[in-house]
Amino acid sequence: MYQDRYLTCRDCGCEFVFSVSEQEFFAEKGFTNEPGRCPECRAARKNQNRRSGQRRQMFPAVCASCGKDTEVPFQPSGDRPVYCSDCFRKVQNY
Repeated sequence: MYQDRYLTCRDCGCEFVFSVSEQEFFAEKGFTNEPGRCPECRAARKNQNRRSGQRRQMFPAVCASCGKDTEVPFQPSGDRPVYCSDCFRKVQNY
């Protein structure tokens, strides 16, 4: 069904192989777009994002389940419950 495909990296312009196993992985994950960057440029971009040192802005909240003070990566609006990470995992598994 799949065959190795040769794509051109949008960053460096080099040709790279989008292998059968990568295509199967993308399909399994539900990705609809093929990669636009070669593996080297993808790794460099990922490292650059990590080194930027920018942390997500966190907002204080109180867990609606256990009452523990916590931080969440969004501004709570007050119209929906907010959970700490432990309680969120429990609620998410239902």
